[in-house]
Amino acid sequence: MKSGFVAVVGRPNVGKSTFVNQAVGTKVAITSPRPQTTRNTIRGVVHGDDTQLVLVDSPGLHKPNTALGERLNRLVYGTLAESDAALFVIDATGPIGPGDRLIAERLKESGVATVVAVNKTDIGDKDETGSQLAEAGEWDFAAYVPVSALTGDNVSVVVDELVTLMPDGPAYFPPDMVTDQPEQVVIAELVREKYLARLREELPHSLTVLVDDIEERPNDITYIGARVIVERDSQKGIVIGHGGEMLKTVGQEARTEIEALLGTSVFLDLRVKVEKDWQDQPLLLDRLGF
Repeated sequence: MKSGFVAVVGRPNVGKSTFVNQAVGTKVAITSPRPQTTRNTIRGVVHGDDTQLVLVDSPGLHKPNTALGERLNRLVYGTLAESDAALFVIDATGPIGPGDRLIAERLKESGVATVVAVNKTDIGDKDETGSQLAEAGEWDFAAYVPVSALTGDNVSVVVDELVTLMPDGPAYFPPDMVTDQPEQVVIAELVREKYLARLREELPHSLTVLVDDIEERPNDITYIGARVIVERDSQKGIVIGHGGEMLKTVGQEARTEIEALLGTSVFLDLRVKVEKDWQDQPLLLDRLGF
């Protein structure tokens, strides 16, 4: 069979996670309109007839301002070095910028076979998309495809192009497995996603979630204890909300998706904790799994 690993790379907020979810056929990565939504490598498995693509969704490459940002960039380059091919996602709604060109240079230097997906054609102008394709064509990669990860338009075409770049290999995952993320990580990310939809300014980057406990209890109820971690006392009140309303709403929305994931009733116990400047504390970043 044809099988292998594909590094999904691009600037922040170009739609990498949306593409992975669409290609896999179910949600394996959280999405939001905010940069740095993805903070870990997430593997989504695309099963085909005698083919298996493992799409490795990675954080968006960016100019780092924190120790966390530096770690995320290193994570991307490490993922690229271990992949059989790369999918380079660029945004059809804006011009190709220095960040795109830097990624293209790194891809050329790596020598990894690359497919370019010009994403967001559902909202981009046709002329603008054509211009993007023409300019990106100068990079001389393996293939170029205009896509809408949101609607699914041409996503299968990109998958087919990537399959042609795969070596002969084994099935790395069983046919019913679409991701290798531990339940704790998936649950923590679902909670963080609900906050990303509501928070403004710098706070989304200052927030992370850590699941401490998953326990099966009587009457088919799963208890989940999780910490919502922020960097400053002033952020704690925002995350909790007036009268606890924000925490309650986030908990309710996340619990609905977690119950669908686990197939049981869930008691979600969210607690907010301040870890001052956690994004710049190497030991704390280690504890948080970055």
